[in-house]
Amino acid sequence: MTTPADPAARTSPLSPFRYPVFRDVWIATLVTRFGGLIQSVGASWLMISLGASAMMVTLVQASTTLPVMLFSLIAGALADTFDRRMLMLVAQLFMILVSVLLSAAAWFDVLTPWLLLLFTFLIGAGAALNGPAWQASVGDMVPRAELPAAVALNGMGFNVARSTGPAVGGLIVAGAGAAAAFAVNTVSYLGLLVVLLRWRSPVRGERLERETLGRAMIAGIRYAALSPRIVAVLVRSLVFGVGASAIPALMPLVARDLVDGGPLTFGLLLGAFGVGAVAGAYFASGWRRRLSAELFVRGSMVALAAAAAATAVSGSTALTMIALLVGGAGWVLALSTFNVTVQMATPRWVVGRALALYQMAAFGGMALGSWLWGWATERFDVSAALLGSTGVLVACLLLGLRFPLPAAEKLDLDPLGRWKEPKLALAIEGRSGPVVTTIEYRIAEDRLPEFLKLMTERRRIRRRDGARHWSLLRDLAEPDLWVERYDTPTWTENVRHNERATKAEADIGDRLRALNRDERLHVRRMIVRDLDTVLDEDDGVAAFGQPLTDPLRQS
Repeated sequence: MTTPADPAARTSPLSPFRYPVFRDVWIATLVTRFGGLIQSVGASWLMISLGASAMMVTLVQASTTLPVMLFSLIAGALADTFDRRMLMLVAQLFMILVSVLLSAAAWFDVLTPWLLLLFTFLIGAGAALNGPAWQASVGDMVPRAELPAAVALNGMGFNVARSTGPAVGGLIVAGAGAAAAFAVNTVSYLGLLVVLLRWRSPVRGERLERETLGRAMIAGIRYAALSPRIVAVLVRSLVFGVGASAIPALMPLVARDLVDGGPLTFGLLLGAFGVGAVAGAYFASGWRRRLSAELFVRGSMVALAAAAAATAVSGSTALTMIALLVGGAGWVLALSTFNVTVQMATPRWVVGRALALYQMAAFGGMALGSWLWGWATERFDVSAALLGSTGVLVACLLLGLRFPLPAAEKLDLDPLGRWKEPKLALAIEGRSGPVVTTIEYRIAEDRLPEFLKLMTERRRIRRRDGARHWSLLRDLAEPDLWVERYDTPTWTENVRHNERATKAEADIGDRLRALNRDERLHVRRMIVRDLDTVLDEDDGVAAFGQPLTDPLRQS
């Protein structure tokens, strides 16, 4: 019988459910998403009932996505440096508190359009804190081979809720009012709270001092900026978010103005969009095996663009629902592909921050798009705004010629593990620094083109992983002697930098060692000492500039 631990176990769309932790969290999260969508229907329709403008209606969605753009990087840094389970618990408790207050405000009829936006913004802030921790935890719950299917199941879970939640939300709002919808959302968080309290997440062996929040955020931005694979996803997801946001943001106005419906029609349209997304997520695994990530996401954008255009010109509820079925599939397939690509192209030490930056790009684009399409609706009409979003999606498709998505499934981003912290002759602390590292190479003249090409890639990797002031020096007296030089702010950061090397990039170091004419590379580690300061210290001048020397076979 196949067990989850069996490496030969064949993956399938539902195979991640073999892992109990993932299954339990997924089911509990499905319930919270169901409640969240009911709350979203209540908020959107309540905004219309309050007589708000089209701009204010679209800002309901923007108010829930804007916090993702504002706070995700902080949340991602916390997810990479603190216990992810505890972060998720804090997020759930915060959202329960806000939902209770929102329910009470609606019950006592004291909500105004701006107060409603404040509550939805705060709920979005809780979701922003929860998102990177939850998504980064998926890689801890299932093996890497199951990750694409697990991410697709997460998208399916959201859209299972989307396919029924809005319709139920419409019934609740029509029968009992928005306050009841907000109360249902409050109760929906309790199941996930219980599951998280019972789950014991893997203990991460933290040998080094934890990064400060500011330094962790900078490290995440630096890693993404110097990773072409991540940059491609961020650019595409930002533009996609702008174009894709039109359909969900304008859905209440589509229901009211284009098909002459009410809250129940609004729920049915959202349900059709969700059903399409569920179907797309279920079949994603088979399609993804046949197509590259870039072709996969292009097809998704074509589907969503066609749905937006059809919705703009259709006056029939039935025809609009058919268009939204196709659009829902395109929506979830594109977003799940972006998410999988980020997780597959990022090592575990920074995955929370990479996912946070992806969320900032995608949801920041959605927040911008929500405002843009609301403005376009007020200036022109709903149909014109939807057609404009179609143009943006086509532009995003063409952008793939410049920023194609990478094929990251086969990358081995586990730690390389060759580097061992050397024993030092000089007693220093982890916070001592800056620390300068030099690596000497002896390179024959006829091997220089290959050496310099490898060094260009080495420079990017060093800087991406935390090295500062990287430079390559050539000795004037011995032209075959080349010296790679960089520094780190402290000894701890020097250790952290070297331990971030991955197996996927081991070939760079291997090829450089093969070009070196000496038996091994000569590495020196030196601590920078300020002359004015060192003269006042007990150890005097003797400590100034004393090299921490250790020839290494790895660099």
